[in-house]
Amino acid sequence: MAESNKRKGIRRNEREWRSLLARFGSSGLGVEAFCRREAISAASFYRWRGLLSEAHAGGEETPRNTAVGFLDLGTLGAGSSGTRLDLKLDLGGGLTLHLIRG
Repeated sequence: MAESNKRKGIRRNEREWRSLLARFGSSGLGVEAFCRREAISAASFYRWRGLLSEAHAGGEETPRNTAVGFLDLGTLGAGSSGTRLDLKLDLGGGLTLHLIRG
């Protein structure tokens, strides 16, 4: 049995997740097969991949319990009759909020 399978139920730190995601990149496996082989949940895999990719894109450390503030986008087409508004927000974890005003 692989050593990673012995770790089932043990918490991994950020360094361990970075290593795990690097192994995934070179494994040639899909997410489900890789998670089965490593004895991790797909939900944890997606969560950590999202957290670490956001931190990497922003050039910062992984956010820890950061509060999300209000983002004012201003007025979106206010007063423009007949203007179509199509807004998609990726909420992570496979969730997308899609707002359409036509």
